[in-house]
Amino acid sequence: MACHLEQALALMVSTFHKYSTKQGDRFKLNKAELKELLKHMDEAEYQKIINDLDVNKDEEVDFQEYASFLACVAMCFNDFFKEQHQKQPRKK
Repeated sequence: MACHLEQALALMVSTFHKYSTKQGDRFKLNKAELKELLKHMDEAEYQKIINDLDVNKDEEVDFQEYASFLACVAMCFNDFFKEQHQKQPRKK
């Protein structure tokens, strides 16, 4: 059985390919595919993310750009949970 980290990485990769293979280059997310992946976001948030992610400005998000995005999201989640943990009273 795979460890939790292996499962998380497999999910990250399979999610990318689930959406990237729908149109065009199967190894990149075009704007429509990325929008579908991030479908719960409003248009302004989506535009900011696509502009930030598309480092090479080819109007698509390749796997490296996607992985960088997930790393940033993971760091934000970690900071959030760290703050929440620090707000909780210490157990005696």
